[in-house]
Amino acid sequence: MLRFVNKIGEPVERFLGLAQVADTTSLTLKEAIQTLLMKYQLPISKVRGQGYDGASNMKGHVNGLKKLIMEDSPSTYYVHCFAHQLQLTLVAVAKENIDCQWFFGHLAYLLNVLGMSCKKICMLRIAQSEYMIEALKLGEIEADQGLNQEMGLARLGDTRWGSHYKTVMHIMSLYPSIRKVLVRLGKESKGAEALGAQTMLEVFKSFEFVFLLHLMNEIFGYTSDLSNALQKRDQDIVNAIGLLEFTKVELQVLREDHGWKEFLGNVTSFCVKHNVACVDMDGKYKPIQRARAFYKNAISYHRFHADMFLGVIDRKLQELNNKFDEVNIELLRCMASFSPVKSFSSFNIDDLVKLVGLYPHNFDFEEMHQLPFQLNLYISDVRNDENFTNVRSLAELSMMLVKTGRVVRYEIVYKLLKLVLVLPFATAGVERVFSSMKYIKNKLRSKMGQKYLNDCLVTFIEREFFLQVQDEDIITHFQSIKDHKVIL
Repeated sequence: MLRFVNKIGEPVERFLGLAQVADTTSLTLKEAIQTLLMKYQLPISKVRGQGYDGASNMKGHVNGLKKLIMEDSPSTYYVHCFAHQLQLTLVAVAKENIDCQWFFGHLAYLLNVLGMSCKKICMLRIAQSEYMIEALKLGEIEADQGLNQEMGLARLGDTRWGSHYKTVMHIMSLYPSIRKVLVRLGKESKGAEALGAQTMLEVFKSFEFVFLLHLMNEIFGYTSDLSNALQKRDQDIVNAIGLLEFTKVELQVLREDHGWKEFLGNVTSFCVKHNVACVDMDGKYKPIQRARAFYKNAISYHRFHADMFLGVIDRKLQELNNKFDEVNIELLRCMASFSPVKSFSSFNIDDLVKLVGLYPHNFDFEEMHQLPFQLNLYISDVRNDENFTNVRSLAELSMMLVKTGRVVRYEIVYKLLKLVLVLPFATAGVERVFSSMKYIKNKLRSKMGQKYLNDCLVTFIEREFFLQVQDEDIITHFQSIKDHKVIL
């Protein structure tokens, strides 16, 4: 995927192609990238940003792919895809915290118990319909267009960003219906199916499962907006950094005493509503389907407050700091000075001059000397122009500069802005490409060659250009390739 700024000042991401490699060593990957770029006459020396999924062979400081490419082009700064980093953070918390492991392990088991057949899915739908009818009679929910839509239980996937939050959210909404289905399966089924339902029911109706269900809902809820913002095609790196800081603040507020009391109150009220036995926080902790020998003399308050609540939130904050520390903070701070929000309140000439110093091969001595004077003229001009009043992102700023003809007047400033716009590449676009492959390379076309696969993907992914081609032109081109027995 390539990111560039087009003639109207709009940052664009486009699919360039797939490259098959014999192995995934950094040197092999570099050669594959260079070959693909040179095929389209794009020299690697012109590249000003690079982003990958964070694997060690790509981000390594000694022999990683990013290091090898920066040797050929020193200004090719590496930015780890924010959306991918956030997902790695969520998964890391789930995998390294023992209580999260217990929760997500049983969550996966629950999805297996309920999602193995159409019969069980139908049972869940009927149970939810009955619950909705009863809730409407009691006035617990409202009836209106768009409300109370049917929900499913999506399976968890590390590469399907947001799947964890969606599943947790749906289980909270479907809790009484799922419990009813588990009871019915435990009574009416036989053998392993009945045993699985009975085993899962014990966990499902426990206070510990409900507690962790609410905790994951809180954490994923606070990071949902950030995750969605990072997956947008027109991603604004300045706004993304702002959302990241706000997310950290909200998580920090959640871990305070008043946040704990409010959270525990919500869990308790949920348990009372759905007839789940609450735990005495001052009493001894009784683990669910875990050996008590590992929790001798443990107090419930310490387990739920310190080990689970604070432990998961602190681990989450630590991972956010560790993962996002890979991004060059100085570079991002300088980029934020271009932000047009609130009448360019973040504008800082010194930071933008520093930013130019990071791209020595793009600016000569005269341009670097002239930049501070041009920046002063630029900021005075745009602040007094009504056309820039409602501009909210760097992309909109770039397009407005082109539209008003100021790119000629402030040529150096616009050159710097373009360098800022090409840097925040997101692997969300790459993930979409792999999703598209499922439609192109299916069972009926399992032996496609590399070139044919690439051509099909380009026409499928970049369909807005393909739809501009006339059918007559396609037929004429196909007919001219070689002689055919029949004229098309």
